[in-house]
Formats: sequence, structure tokens, C-alpha cells
Amino acid sequence: MILDDLLADGAPPIAAILRGVKPEEALDVAAALVEAGIRVIEVPFNSPDPLVSIAAMQQAFGDRALIGGGTVLTVEAVEALAGAGGRIMVTPNTVPDVIARGAELGLELLPGFMTPSEAFRAVEAGARRVKLFPAAQLGPAYVKAVKDVLPKHVGVWAVGGTGADTIGDWLAGGCEGIGVGGALYRPGDDALTVRARAVDLVAAWQRAKG
Repeated sequence: MILDDLLADGAPPIAAILRGVKPEEALDVAAALVEAGIRVIEVPFNSPDPLVSIAAMQQAFGDRALIGGGTVLTVEAVEALAGAGGRIMVTPNTVPDVIARGAELGLELLPGFMTPSEAFRAVEAGARRVKLFPAAQLGPAYVKAVKDVLPKHVGVWAVGGTGADTIGDWLAGGCEGIGVGGALYRPGDDALTVRARAVDLVAAWQRAKG
């Protein structure tokens, strides 16, 4: 399963960031997200036992959702992610060796950038999508400016301060999608709470796309 296929199938361009989720919570939270329609799920590597959560979610939902890891900082972490069955690799920064290793292993890549120079380095290393982070501090107008110089095939996602109240602004600014963390899940949130937020977020996306 690849992100292109999910989006073509009508899945919302939303990545759920489950920072701090524990393995014993992971399946219930992932089920809540998938039921609400969110089909891209990221467990950051600075969560408790992230590889355990990723492997369990991949086994349970890998046929319906793109499961992977975030805050991937080293080549060793990329290899561990692939070994756990993760399919998408998200980073907060632009490290060409990390991006290139993810590409070699066939992972979906979403490396983080802030400057145009970083975005171009990510693309040169093999990324077809890049993640503006932190996004809220820069705004949709910044995305428009960066997209003017990036290759047309490169998709830009916004992460950091994103949510139901801003998804329309980001999409209007030229983003392909957004990643949402605290507005969807915070450590300790139960699955019902996450599902309600996810339903609201998907509804906001539907309204934004008309």
C-alpha cells in the first residue's frame, strides 16, 4: 500500500501522529482512527516502545492503513522501522542519508523541512513529498512561496499546530495534506476521545474540499 493509492481511493490527506502512545493502547487508538476514516498513522520514535506499537498496528490494519514511524533520525532507526513492518517514514528534519536509506528500503517518505534549501535536499535524496515543520509559525502563504520553486510533482504537507480549524487554510495554500498530533491524540486519551476528534477532523476536510 502506498500513499498515492490511498489518496486516489478518496482517503483524507491526514496523517495521525500518535506521540506518546503506549503499545497497550495502540490497537484501540488505531482502530478509532481507521473507523473515522483516517488511514495514515505515525508513531513517533520518542514514544514508549514505538516498534512494538508499529508492528502490532501494521499486522492489524496494514491492509487498510499506511502505518509507520515518525521522528526517525538515524539510518539505524530507518532500518528498525522497516524491520517492524512500517511503511511510512516521517522525519522532523532533512538528513540525506536517512532519506536515501528509506528510499532504498521502499518506504513512503515524508521528511521535514523549514527552508527551500532543506526541501531541495530532501527531494535530491529521494523524497517525493516533504513536510513543513513547524508549520503554524510560517503559515499557508509560506507554502505557496515554496511550491513556486519546488518541482511540480513534489507534495507539501504541513505539521505543527494543524487541526480541524486550519485544514482548509492549508489545503487552500497548496498543501497536499496535513499531519495532526495533539489535536487528535495526547498521551492518556482514550479511543472514544480520539475517534470523536478524528470524525470532526475528517468532516472539516470534507467541508474544505467542497
